[in-house]
Amino acid sequence: MFTKSETFSENEEITVEGNLGLVRLCAGRFRGKGIEYDELYSAGCVGLVKAVKAFDPERGVRFSTYAVPVILGEIRRLFRDGGAVKVSRAIKERSLHISRLCEQFEKSSGRQPCIDELCELTGLERFEVIEALSVSMPTVSLTSSEDSDKPQTDIPVEPPDTKITDNLALHQVLSSLCEADRQLIYCRFFKNMTQQQTADRLGMTQVQVSRREKKLLEFLRSKL
Repeated sequence: MFTKSETFSENEEITVEGNLGLVRLCAGRFRGKGIEYDELYSAGCVGLVKAVKAFDPERGVRFSTYAVPVILGEIRRLFRDGGAVKVSRAIKERSLHISRLCEQFEKSSGRQPCIDELCELTGLERFEVIEALSVSMPTVSLTSSEDSDKPQTDIPVEPPDTKITDNLALHQVLSSLCEADRQLIYCRFFKNMTQQQTADRLGMTQVQVSRREKKLLEFLRSKL
């Protein structure tokens, strides 16, 4: 899998071996798109090694959050000559099904289901649910005004400046938030609701939503 000239410390070897699941997850996203899985997996392993070599734990970012975009970048190199990679119909259908389940769950319980609940509802593995969610998850803007505590023109989402483009990493970070914070992010950036609409939904004021949103975006920046 790796060249003989590739040298690893003991810790790096442990990190590579312990994160091969990330490679399988990423390679699986491109299965059936014209390139053999073994090739996808090999490219992903190259990305994992690069991530291990370049990772700086002092930046305060989880290794998996850092590694996934690097792994995906190496896999996507395989497709550069063939154009954009398309999402398979099966994954699109799975994504649509899960989106409908999320809507039904929210109507009945007043909140969005967690990954484990979706696995139970669908009978799918966690990586399959995350893969399907990643298809429908929008790119999230991490910009916020310096004066976000003050009343502003209440638009759904401000014009993007800095974006989170890797949905797997994003979903992993969102899963670490408490239920109330996940609901706020969901309303603002997934349902495209205004701050006032979000405040009405969550029983908060518009100013409270604005302040909390600013702190959450700062947290997401630090993790991604």
